[in-house]
Amino acid sequence: MTCDDHALHEGIARYYERRLRDNGPTPQGVDWNGAESQQLRFAQLVRIIRADHGTESDGPVTLNDLGCGYGALLTFLVEQGLDIDYEGTDLCEPMVQAARACHAGVANARFRIGGACSRLADYSVASGLFNVRQDVPVPLWEKFIHDTLDDLDRSSRRGFAFNCLTSYSDAEKMRPHLHYCAPEEIFRHCKNRFSRNVALLHDYGLYEFTILVRKQVG
Repeated sequence: MTCDDHALHEGIARYYERRLRDNGPTPQGVDWNGAESQQLRFAQLVRIIRADHGTESDGPVTLNDLGCGYGALLTFLVEQGLDIDYEGTDLCEPMVQAARACHAGVANARFRIGGACSRLADYSVASGLFNVRQDVPVPLWEKFIHDTLDDLDRSSRRGFAFNCLTSYSDAEKMRPHLHYCAPEEIFRHCKNRFSRNVALLHDYGLYEFTILVRKQVG
């Protein structure tokens, strides 16, 4: 990790530590507007694993959640009845502590501090990880996005999913501390670098898009 990477990670951790302190383990605590949009967002990400749910396997589908926050995605997975072996990773230590407290006793689930996935899983997801750029220069933030996508790819056997704020957001609602991605550019990057099977979801009513990258297995 370079000095730039270390400083970037520290800035992310401090930002979310403040959000958690001010708002607690809530959607606002991870910089989302509310629970309804959070649930809609999770429904898009989970599409990457739906094909495996309910099929014969040797056990639960394994999932990495990078930038897991307080573990709201795990709550969603449990409520959906999905059989998942879950590992959440986050840079912010207080956020990981909150996640552990919120999900004590949940089977096949663990949380750890870190900036990258620690294992090869069936799938990996990242929700909101690329949104809050703060004052990081755009080229450095774009490098962070690309490096993180490489990690998601390395850590995923069957595929991965992530979301980004869209450059097609209404101009008057865009904020200077947030990062807005051109969906066609991210789609092209994933198509050229990771897999032929890439889906771009930009039709679910939020100022963002979700990318699903499915790998050829076997």
